[in-house]
Amino acid sequence: MSQSLLAGRRWGDARQGRPAWLLPLVADPGAMLAACFLVWLVATAMAPALFTARDPIAIAPRAAFLPPDWAHPFGTDASGRDILARIIWGTRSSLLIGVLSTGLALGVAIVIGTFGALGGRLAERCVARLLEVLFSFPTLILSLLFAPSLGSGTRSLVLAVGIGSIAGYGRLVFGQMRSVREAGYVEAARVLGHPAWRTICVQIVPNAMRPLLVTATMGVGQTIVWASTLSFLGLGAPPPAAEWGTMLVMGRDYIAQAWWLTFFPGLFIVLTSLSTTVLGRALQRTLAAGGR
Repeated sequence: MSQSLLAGRRWGDARQGRPAWLLPLVADPGAMLAACFLVWLVATAMAPALFTARDPIAIAPRAAFLPPDWAHPFGTDASGRDILARIIWGTRSSLLIGVLSTGLALGVAIVIGTFGALGGRLAERCVARLLEVLFSFPTLILSLLFAPSLGSGTRSLVLAVGIGSIAGYGRLVFGQMRSVREAGYVEAARVLGHPAWRTICVQIVPNAMRPLLVTATMGVGQTIVWASTLSFLGLGAPPPAAEWGTMLVMGRDYIAQAWWLTFFPGLFIVLTSLSTTVLGRALQRTLAAGGR
């Protein structure tokens, strides 16, 4: 079969405007719904003032503990602050924590995994032992080890959660690099006399990094959950910051009398994590379809 026919089957008919590799994503209602929700979150994070005119920090003591109604769809907190406004303004901090933590973990993991897989036997053994030690600790435990020494605030959450996530990504990168370096096309590049740097940059790294797109997509939602957990334990942004984890902390003392204080921030945390997971799995199926 000619290359043109293969390309036509893989990427679809350009005249139809429907690349074949996108069909698994477009045909999945759950994935499309998750993508729409995440797009809305990104838009909210970039321009929160377009979605609410209320100040997320301004207090109104007379409006304290109002249940959800038309004026305050998500109710108000102990100081009369509008919960919906705080969730909208807190989207930026929560997404920033998720994206930056994942980016930090991925960056360090790529360096460690590449060095271990391509740096020789000694480097491979050292990196393998290091990853085994780090992977023996749950991500949240590793984050808890570093969080107290980093202080409070968004930057501290990014560093703590990012450091805690390195082991998982590092193990994936390390395994992928070792698998790809033995592939036939890599051996063919060596036989043809291609420079080592070209073989690494053109053949090994792109093929080894492909699964990371799916893992990173799902990881953003998970890091938001972990950051919210640290905030709930008092290691996050200090009140009255408009951050979802901090809102959970502020509402836990009133959970019996004002359920909305913790329900709505928790709901958005769950929906974000669920959406990234659904979208990540849809991307996995999409990439698999594109590789056929």
